[in-house]
Amino acid sequence: MKKTAFVTGMTGQDGPYLAKYLLENDYRVYGLVQRYSNPNLSNIDYLGIQNDIELVTGDITDDASMNHLVKRIKPNEFYNLAAQSFVGASWDLNKTTSEVNAMGVLNILNAILNNSSTTKFYQASTSELYGNSNTNGIQDEDTPFKPRSPYAISKLHAYWTTVNFRESYSLYTCNGILFNHESPIRGKEFVTRKITDGVARIKLGLTDKITLGNLDAKRDWGFAGDFVEAMHTMMQQPEPSDYVICTSVQHSIRELLTYSFEAAGIIDWEHYVETDPRFKRPAEVHSLHGSYSKAEKMLKWKPKTSFKDMVTLMVTEDIRRLSRES
Repeated sequence: MKKTAFVTGMTGQDGPYLAKYLLENDYRVYGLVQRYSNPNLSNIDYLGIQNDIELVTGDITDDASMNHLVKRIKPNEFYNLAAQSFVGASWDLNKTTSEVNAMGVLNILNAILNNSSTTKFYQASTSELYGNSNTNGIQDEDTPFKPRSPYAISKLHAYWTTVNFRESYSLYTCNGILFNHESPIRGKEFVTRKITDGVARIKLGLTDKITLGNLDAKRDWGFAGDFVEAMHTMMQQPEPSDYVICTSVQHSIRELLTYSFEAAGIIDWEHYVETDPRFKRPAEVHSLHGSYSKAEKMLKWKPKTSFKDMVTLMVTEDIRRLSRES
């Protein structure tokens, strides 16, 4: 009999990649979408799974909705990838960010506790929990959290709620502390996709500038397709735990620009990039650099896709998409 998975965040990046991976592993996959308006399912279409997943209507901020869906479906595994995930917007949308990212998780866990207590739960956590905290320049499962944005604060609430339900009610719950991860279907509000889309437009003569904020920020970037495999593997362990998922390799925005322009055959990227202080955050996180040693030891997981290969793929796909549209 097929396992059943319930996946939220189906209009984002990770939901479709995870759904595709689960389908390839013979799961029956339910995907949550909101029906306040026509949802954008282009990411599902891009991965070619639009006819293979079962979309259901709901809202994680509505406890009645979550109770109804969990009681009806009783999934073997519940993956919460839904979030207000744009860090920069969280200062202006701090209440919405908290309602979705913090209270939404509480609604899901209460629904599981009350209606399907054998359901395993995965919470998409984030390296933004660390802020500028580190242990000898590295962030791992033992590094203290010091969030520096409303987004990170809401995710910290969700992290500890997930741990608390595990310790209080013996539910199978785990947090994946995921560092930055990207793909051709990353939202254009994120700096990686803003850059690769901008480079593609410059290559095709559709624009001549990309405007950015802090070029010196450093991140540990991986490929979303690799990271969803780690999510699934966490849920197959005898005992639940929390894991850092990353590449353990750090790159700057300047390196991202270099590789992006190189992928388009353009060398002098400084000519096309300008900075604007409006794009800088009120409280910057200057450096994120993780260690996936626990995941490698316990899950036998490690990243497969290099930073350069991921960036090249994103630029190539953006050029292809824009060429088709023009």
